[in-house]
Amino acid sequence: VHLVESGGGLVQAGGSLRLSCAASGRVFTIDAMGWYRQAPAKQRELVADITSGGSTNYLDSVKGRFTISRDNAKNTVYLQMSSLKPEDTAVYFCNVRGRLEAGKLFNSWGQGTQVTVSS
Repeated sequence: VHLVESGGGLVQAGGSLRLSCAASGRVFTIDAMGWYRQAPAKQRELVADITSGGSTNYLDSVKGRFTISRDNAKNTVYLQMSSLKPEDTAVYFCNVRGRLEAGKLFNSWGQGTQVTVSS
């Protein structure tokens, strides 16, 4: 399964960005879709994820500022980021888990997109 991310960039503190991640390939079902981030010298952390049923989970520091959503018809997940802070600066990675047409489970990662928030 191939993931293509878009939407990163440079923004001033308080600004907004929207990340997108589209999955392609022989996908039968998609279970969870999520966004992780990794800042320099830090471990990768889960920012937000969403199940096939629409249940969401957020990192405490982004609650109320970020919104994750998905378009099942397009196999796409979005992350709307608002009120961005310099500490949100990181490389953001998309993660998608599900099942292929052949029945095999998959767990795919995007290439990462840089988000830089200036103060």
